[in-house]
Amino acid sequence: MGDRAGSTPITVQHAFRLMEAAGSHEGGAPAERLARDAGLPMDTAHELLWTLTQDGYLRRLDDGGFVLGDKLNEGHSAQDLLNRVRPALASLRDDLSAAAYLTFYEDGEIRIAEIVDGPKAPKVDLWVGFKDAGHATALGKCVLRELDDEARRDYLARHALAELTPRTITHRDELIRQLESSNPAPVVMDREEYDLGTTCIAVPVHGGEKLGSIGVSFRADRMYRTRQVRESLLASANRVSRDLALDF
Repeated sequence: MGDRAGSTPITVQHAFRLMEAAGSHEGGAPAERLARDAGLPMDTAHELLWTLTQDGYLRRLDDGGFVLGDKLNEGHSAQDLLNRVRPALASLRDDLSAAAYLTFYEDGEIRIAEIVDGPKAPKVDLWVGFKDAGHATALGKCVLRELDDEARRDYLARHALAELTPRTITHRDELIRQLESSNPAPVVMDREEYDLGTTCIAVPVHGGEKLGSIGVSFRADRMYRTRQVRESLLASANRVSRDLALDF
């Protein structure tokens, strides 16, 4: 943003001050109020408000007031959601002494949203990007099982079932049979299918239009109590699903 002769030089700090001012008025505020709150001359505020609105950082209401735009609200919403669900993941990690994971199905992809691990509960080495490994992980297979037939076919048509370990399922029909016969539902496991030496267990989470999974990983040679893992996962999934529902 350049300077103009006889005007206040516009800086990034001025933009931040205007956005902070807009964020403090939940119902929106007119340009004059935002300029006053931000301590800016009106000509500077007007130029910045136009730019920030065009770029999606602010949104102008029908009454002329300004509120935070979608570009900022989306980031805040996602971070607020993770802040709410992180305690459930931390509790799961501490209860089972295992790294805890959360995924979401977004725009046709299964993505890791959060990992909560620790010195006594290290996360699995994510040596292959999750985009290419949904078929080989409990977290990914859990989401695939929850999808309807059309969405699942679309996902599998766009993703090769790469052999990540000798235990990876690489044939589509075999994978679908496993997904449809997983027992006891809704728990899904992968036994060294993504990483040799690692077993993962996951259950689905739902909330509004959100679909995802929550899971934990163990060393494959570690003894674990299946009933305790199942109960802890389901309890944590219920907590996360409730938090997801708050966004809708």
